[in-house]
Amino acid sequence: MKGAKLNKAAQDGLYQQILSKHASIILRKLEEVLPKQPNESDFQKEMDSLLEEFCKEAGLSTQSQTQYTLATGRADAVFNRFVIEYKRPGTLGSSLSHQQTERAVNQVKSYITGLAKKQKQDINRIGGVAFDGRYIVFVLCRDGDFSVYGPKPVTQHSLEYLLRLLAGISSGIALTAENLKRDFNIEQLRTKNVLRALYRALNDALQAKTYIVHNLFEHWRLSFNVPIDGSKMESLKKSLSKDDFEVSNSEDIERFFFVLDTYYALLIKLIAREALSHHFKFELGEPSFVELATENSDNLRYHIQNMEDGGIFRTYGLLNLLEGDLFSWYLYAWDNQIEDAIRELLKRLSEYDFKTLTITQENTSDLFKSLHHCLLPREIRHNLGEYYTPDGLAQYVLNLVDEEFFTADPEQAKHQLLKKLMNVRFLDPACGSGTFLVLIIARMKELGRKLMVDSSELLNAIITNVVGIDINPAAVITAKVNYLLAIADLLAYRKGNISIPVYLADSIRKPALAEETFLQGLYKFETPSGTFLVPEILCTKELFPQFCDLLEESIKNEIEPDVFLDRIKTDLNLDSSNWTNKNDEEARELYEQILYVDKQGLIARILKNNFAPLTIGEFDYIVGNPPWVNWENLPVNYRNDIIELWHRYNLKGSSNGGGPRLGMVKGDIAALMTYVAIDRQLKEGGRLGFVITQTLFKTAAGAGFRRFKLPSYGDKKPCPIKVVSVDDMVALQLFEGATTRTAVMVLEKGSPTTYPVKYTVWRKNGSKSFTYDSTLDELIQATKRLDFVAEPVNPRDPTSPWLTVHPRALSAVRKVLGRSDYKAHLGANTGGANAVYWVELKGTLPDGLVIVRNITEGAKIKINNVNKPIEPALLYPLLRGGDIQRWQAKPSAWIIVPQDPKNPARAYPESRMQKDYIKTYGYLKSFEQELRNRSGWKQILSKKESEFYGIMDVGTYTFAPWKVVWPNIASSLVAAVIGEHDGKPVVPQHIVTLVACKTAEEAHYVCALVNSSLANFVAKVYSQEGGKSFGTPHILEHIRIPLYDPSKDVHQQLSKLSQKAHATAEAGNEAALIQIEADIDQAAAELWGLTDDELKVIQQSLAELEGEEVTE
Repeated sequence: MKGAKLNKAAQDGLYQQILSKHASIILRKLEEVLPKQPNESDFQKEMDSLLEEFCKEAGLSTQSQTQYTLATGRADAVFNRFVIEYKRPGTLGSSLSHQQTERAVNQVKSYITGLAKKQKQDINRIGGVAFDGRYIVFVLCRDGDFSVYGPKPVTQHSLEYLLRLLAGISSGIALTAENLKRDFNIEQLRTKNVLRALYRALNDALQAKTYIVHNLFEHWRLSFNVPIDGSKMESLKKSLSKDDFEVSNSEDIERFFFVLDTYYALLIKLIAREALSHHFKFELGEPSFVELATENSDNLRYHIQNMEDGGIFRTYGLLNLLEGDLFSWYLYAWDNQIEDAIRELLKRLSEYDFKTLTITQENTSDLFKSLHHCLLPREIRHNLGEYYTPDGLAQYVLNLVDEEFFTADPEQAKHQLLKKLMNVRFLDPACGSGTFLVLIIARMKELGRKLMVDSSELLNAIITNVVGIDINPAAVITAKVNYLLAIADLLAYRKGNISIPVYLADSIRKPALAEETFLQGLYKFETPSGTFLVPEILCTKELFPQFCDLLEESIKNEIEPDVFLDRIKTDLNLDSSNWTNKNDEEARELYEQILYVDKQGLIARILKNNFAPLTIGEFDYIVGNPPWVNWENLPVNYRNDIIELWHRYNLKGSSNGGGPRLGMVKGDIAALMTYVAIDRQLKEGGRLGFVITQTLFKTAAGAGFRRFKLPSYGDKKPCPIKVVSVDDMVALQLFEGATTRTAVMVLEKGSPTTYPVKYTVWRKNGSKSFTYDSTLDELIQATKRLDFVAEPVNPRDPTSPWLTVHPRALSAVRKVLGRSDYKAHLGANTGGANAVYWVELKGTLPDGLVIVRNITEGAKIKINNVNKPIEPALLYPLLRGGDIQRWQAKPSAWIIVPQDPKNPARAYPESRMQKDYIKTYGYLKSFEQELRNRSGWKQILSKKESEFYGIMDVGTYTFAPWKVVWPNIASSLVAAVIGEHDGKPVVPQHIVTLVACKTAEEAHYVCALVNSSLANFVAKVYSQEGGKSFGTPHILEHIRIPLYDPSKDVHQQLSKLSQKAHATAEAGNEAALIQIEADIDQAAAELWGLTDDELKVIQQSLAELEGEEVTE
């Protein structure tokens, strides 16, 4: 068949020559034709003939059709599944927002859709371009959504890209993330077969104490200690049991994750093996997937072993592609089931067209991160804080840290860009699949071409200055492969061996010098094989990588210790001035210890990676998306290792209203990574750009983070950190399958923060959802941005939560801010046993007892339903969050409160309960085990020596006759007044905030102010909108509500307006309510001293925040 000619050409390295040759021919023809200003028809004839010549020489079996009629219109030219929409030269513009360009792109999309329907083809296997001789716009469909690249100026490079696209979609399964997810996701039978075979083999090998399998597994556990919370894994256990995985405890789940990572890594390596043979333009000397799948067992294992050892890559000078890889263990547990499962993988992979990888080479990170995302169970993704960064978001971060480098026209800033290109260094300390690294490399290559930089020098600049670190072994493999694919077209110009600067290491927990006096000058390196001591003198950027390479080579060849010592002194240029007899002894002991336990060189490779944070030097820019993991989700031993760093950087937050409640205040590991990275790796004056959780700027837990100052310790002096800008993207929900509070921040080392700082709030224009593939252009077009500023809500406390407002509203908001004369409280908290204390009334007995039924619907812990008679004295109307609307509140259930209203700090003693409330005591006694197992009892009540049935957050305020109440989990303040119900005070639940008042008039006065636009705006601009802490009692620490004074007209006016609003809301008169609320705003503005203009600014700003269009 003709297609075989193309495959052979690709294997022989001739494919690239064909592409280059025909791209040059087209380019020369354009230089000849364009000055003549041809019309569209003449231009198309010239181009079609050249494309047909390319297809013929490349061996493509194509049928070209012009003016091809489709249901969606008439396409200018169709080559099999490739659509070309020609335009008269000069028609297209340099931006997708250009009117003619946008129209052409929409035509291509329409034709692709029509062609898919007419030919009954998968739309994801059809592509197209809009082309006018000056610009090319590429259009592909991915997972049902169109992706548009360009407009790209017509160059040799972009024409080669066009020809690759034309050739690549002609045959085979496209190598796309969607197809890989379809064929290799966790629900596929072939995937389950591989996982079952690996899981069984791992268990057998660990039980048999197979040394290398045990060693690799323990290294994985140590380097990437996955926090397993069995209570959160029940759904995962059930799912796995259906597929014959015997998973009963956290150890089994841990082994399953190791197997899952092994499977993913194997797929990545197999894909890389084939893809790199295309990219490198040379024959690897290895059988194809089809041939591999039919090899005998010994040969199959040999070739897989060769791949796992990295031999096929090291032969061509690619030294460390699989360095530190922990997933080759299955080769030492090989059996028929593993062999059969791998053959099934190979057979399916053999059906893929690896030319299509070159089609989307600018987005190869998408290919792998999407695959990993669909393999990793949701429960563990949450615990790990693994949210892979959308490409458009990553590009935005890069543009922010250095707008000139990433966006400037080389023609306009040639000197500055050339200097930066060759010298500026980038680090991603949590690089994941390598998204940021690949984007940086793409820009460097673009600048290199336009500035005509020597390819060898450009390659050296990239591998010297673009560095990644990650703690996840599977992520590191992915990032290395993506990095290698990104520089593949430069490898022909390398002047020596290449090491990919992506390291398996912990960016936070770096190797530490031994503290023992007799071990001075030695770094401790803990491994499952033992503790190794490394001479400090070797741990430099210049010496350590070379030392580890010598160590690995010597270990593998079992070189004598004396020879090893001679080699390191010779090769590393060590002499008596910097190398002592003591160092000789230390190096000898290290070598002999490793040689004894590891003859594969694994420890040497892991050593090289783990010490990377010590040896990679400083950087101009640090960028990335650090893991969003709360303290309680970290493994205990890891917490213990890094607790000193939390204290060093003073990152501990504070809980609202005082000390921690259920456990310590949640600290985010991303906050610690920020400070560690700036301290250790960022140059003075350098910038850090991170995708980070917005809660760090809005909650009490972020107080320590908001100090923005590095402390003094050791020989380091205090160093200020400047907040350059923050982008609030919470409303966009950019991460697929996860609800996150996304922000982007840029910090600068060495300058103090001055307030207010730039704070941009992003809002969607419509309902568009974003994916990992979303480009920056798509993000920009689908959103609007509000130019706000931020400063601490308390001017006297720079660590207080941020106030984020429009600059025009800042002075007005300050008039509303201040501590209230009223104190707010949380409602009654059962400590995790609502299903015991919350009840329905089912009837009344003649003796006055009431029959109650406990409410178990929605309970987190399993509690039996019972119907029992109890005394009514301890029953109170229960107000839940859902019972409250603006200006309306009505209790919907009852709650047992076993506390004395006159002394509510503790529950009634058991003797009193048994004497006066024996039925209620009996009811609670029947749930004693559940009550002693609840979190509130274990963590708080038991330590107060409370009775087992006591509840929390009960005070005299709980029994106040009048209350102002609002839900604290909300996006706006929705308050109402509630008095007694059936002659008893209403008790709000713990997610309701209350203010106790003595009279109805006072309560209505407070309610009017809380519900005003002014108070709502203040709450929105400093609190965490939509979060659990939005409406908690801290609100009144920052909204200045003076005590009710009936002698003041404005106080009485507000009280009466609230009473009127309650009556109007109950009547359902919306129009009248709008006017009352406007009157309340006017009265509130008078109380707080705002002018009419200031009130208008706040009302407009509030509307803007809520997504309304506002005109000045």
